[in-house]
Amino acid sequence: MDRIPALRALRRRVDRWAGQPRAMDVVAAGSAFGLMLLDVPGLARADNSLTGVTATLVLAAGAATLALRRRAPWVPLLVALGLMGWLHELTMVQFALYSLGRFRGRRAAVLATLLYVGTAYAYFHLPGWPARHGATLSDFLSLVVPIGVLAAGVGIAAYRQDLVRALEAQRREAAARQAVQEERISVGRDVHDLVGRELTVLAVRAEVLAVRARGEAHRKDFEELADTARRAHHMLNETIVRRGDGTTPGLEGLAELARESERMGSPVDVRITEAAKALSPLRQTAVHRVVRECLTNAAKHAPGLPVTVTVAVDGPRLRVEVRNPLPGNPPERAPVSTGTGLFSMEERVTSMGGTLRARREDGAYVVTALLPSGLDR
Repeated sequence: MDRIPALRALRRRVDRWAGQPRAMDVVAAGSAFGLMLLDVPGLARADNSLTGVTATLVLAAGAATLALRRRAPWVPLLVALGLMGWLHELTMVQFALYSLGRFRGRRAAVLATLLYVGTAYAYFHLPGWPARHGATLSDFLSLVVPIGVLAAGVGIAAYRQDLVRALEAQRREAAARQAVQEERISVGRDVHDLVGRELTVLAVRAEVLAVRARGEAHRKDFEELADTARRAHHMLNETIVRRGDGTTPGLEGLAELARESERMGSPVDVRITEAAKALSPLRQTAVHRVVRECLTNAAKHAPGLPVTVTVAVDGPRLRVEVRNPLPGNPPERAPVSTGTGLFSMEERVTSMGGTLRARREDGAYVVTALLPSGLDR
């Protein structure tokens, strides 16, 4: 029984290593060496002063240079050209040209291919070029040129795919940052709407008390309090742009969200405990945003399935849970989505000192947000 955890740990380490670029370089070098080993018997019989052992060592040293194919891809190519002239070995050239196309792009690949063809053409005119590699110039061109062009072309295609994947990753990262930024702005505006009103009330009350305390010792204190509240309100106005609608939805808006979801075909059961109704407007707004995004995701990825929304106060924590069954078959058409909804929800929750967790559980997709309730229990 003790072997199983050890084997699992070993497998995890192997999987992590296999996903690293260095591992792919080692695999490429090993593959090139394995293919070149097939030529060792012929190399040992040829007039090149090599035995089977020394030929194997030379080919192993040449293949080992492929470990540099990311940092210095020209090194394997130069070694491959040397092996081609000495041992008439063409396998290494294919790996070297592919690596140049993959990691340096089209221009380097075209230049390397021209260098390879020119070098091979020079070798062709030297004594000792094997007949199997082209007894005539036509045979030479039909054998050597396609090898170089094909290897470099495949490398260029892989290079472009890498660029596409990198750009896609950057797009997703930028969209996630944009979603987080928009959510931060939204949180700031909510603070402005909710706290700004309280500051206004505080300033007015302080002014009233200052008038009532005319001639008394505390009048100056009330006036300073009113000035402080006005300055704080002014700072909010300067920092945050006020929303046009001026409304901040709370728990009362969940019913409308449920009706919208039901019109899209997904019935929603909203459960709100009595204690949750005493939450501050800012926390109610956070609940509304989380539930809205969850219902939107459920409509995209599990259309027609029921959704359960629970808002409850557990001691000092506010718990918001949205649960929907996983669909047996995914939607035929991929849902239109930027993939940033989870980032927005997480930013909203963490900005208030909470945590957000999305997971699969017992055949359902569950999103749970835990926030400080802010209630005296």
